[in-house]
Amino acid sequence: MKLYLAGPLFTPAERDHIDALAERLEQAGHECFVPHRQQFSSLDPATVFAVDSAGLRWADAVVAWLDGPMVDDGTACEIGIFSELVRTDPTRYRGVIGLATDWRIWRSRDAGAADNGINFFVGGAIEAYGKLVWSIDEVETALSEWQ
Repeated sequence: MKLYLAGPLFTPAERDHIDALAERLEQAGHECFVPHRQQFSSLDPATVFAVDSAGLRWADAVVAWLDGPMVDDGTACEIGIFSELVRTDPTRYRGVIGLATDWRIWRSRDAGAADNGINFFVGGAIEAYGKLVWSIDEVETALSEWQ
């Protein structure tokens, strides 16, 4: 399956985490579009939007890493764009898998938070057009259900 990996990518640790996720998914037979691995003719908003939105249209599904005190704004935008692609063409696009491995989110979930610790709008898009999961193993399980 062709996957777009969304998530924060502004620190070496964030990029390493996304790269490790991509490597694991690629070893399982998936193709991954990883935004920070792309070549940009110039690094400006129009170019980044053009390249990354083309990656979203290329993908069958999005795996969105949600960790942090709040969902990264670019990740939220990618979830929104892809959920609209799924809504308008569900035979072409599979859905969004939201991956939450952050203990802060887990504590909110375990305390019974209605939103599982995720912004209501972002969580609603994931739940309407995909699945919220809590481990990389669950990502692979969810993807296998869509194949």
